[in-house]
Amino acid sequence: MRTARRASEPLKALLLAWGVSAASGALAAADPPASIPTPVQWLERMNQALTTRNYDGTFSHWHGGTVETLRIIHRMQDGHVAERLVSLDGSGREFILRGSSLTCYLPDKRTVLVEERPARASLVAFPAVSAQTASFYDIREVARMRVNRRATHVISIEPRDEYRYGYRLWIDDSTAMPLKTQLCDAGGHVIEQRVFGNLTMPAHIPDAAFRPDVPTEGFQWLRNDAAPLNAVEPAGAVWSALRLPPGFRMLLRGAQTLPGSATPVDHLVFSDGLASVSVFVETHAATPGTEVTEVRAARVGSASAFSTVVDGHKITAVGEVPPDTVRFIATQVKAEGSASPASARP
Repeated sequence: MRTARRASEPLKALLLAWGVSAASGALAAADPPASIPTPVQWLERMNQALTTRNYDGTFSHWHGGTVETLRIIHRMQDGHVAERLVSLDGSGREFILRGSSLTCYLPDKRTVLVEERPARASLVAFPAVSAQTASFYDIREVARMRVNRRATHVISIEPRDEYRYGYRLWIDDSTAMPLKTQLCDAGGHVIEQRVFGNLTMPAHIPDAAFRPDVPTEGFQWLRNDAAPLNAVEPAGAVWSALRLPPGFRMLLRGAQTLPGSATPVDHLVFSDGLASVSVFVETHAATPGTEVTEVRAARVGSASAFSTVVDGHKITAVGEVPPDTVRFIATQVKAEGSASPASARP
């Protein structure tokens, strides 16, 4: 998923589904205009459907010129979420979330990684709207069309500046599930696309559906026993951003243990209410007080990444945002003391 947008929140994120009952079509003409959902209300309905329904389906995930087929199973039972995401081709990786425990099965690395996540966090995420979101995006219904023979509302979420990407979502009229999603750049070009094919929405999903198919004999097991991000106080200097792109603010700050490392690093998450950027601060071999000695920019699927080294620390920003956004945030991260964080244009 982003293979993990969002997620994203955070994996950053970014998928989901459909409906299997007969399409209901457009709202009846007799309905008063006041009862017709607004584009924002369709997004709210979508997010509620994604978090409260049981579903089991497959989707194609296109990004970076490659296509992968995945299966997702989601269950809400007694207030507890269970999810399983499986790559049906390619790496064969599986991700299973039970409560706050996430287990990642990585057969290509012969490794199983177990870590804790904030309660009720999901493996996938879709645009969640708020008053803050509406200030920096134009949210409109641009069409009604059929996808897989189902009536949908096409919702466009367009950024008002160059610091974020846009979205297009095809939301099922009957179930409020997204049948198709796109992440788009400033020119409207598709960066990432997910299209769901088949789906079932069973009333009950057994525990057996959340058991991995990957044989783990001989695998290395790694465990990250760190507490959820917002429950961990970072040691040493307290890091923040002197300035941020318009609308972004710090969402979380804590410590995170990265795969293959026993030493926790500082972890910051910045968000505009829809897009998010994760920043990792690690001790670097560079001498404290020196200027930047290393700069690296990269694109991984739909995500942008930027790393720099300042004052003996490596700072890496990653998110499903334009490259200039991660660069701007990474270069503004400093140890608190000399200035106060603020939202401002560069």
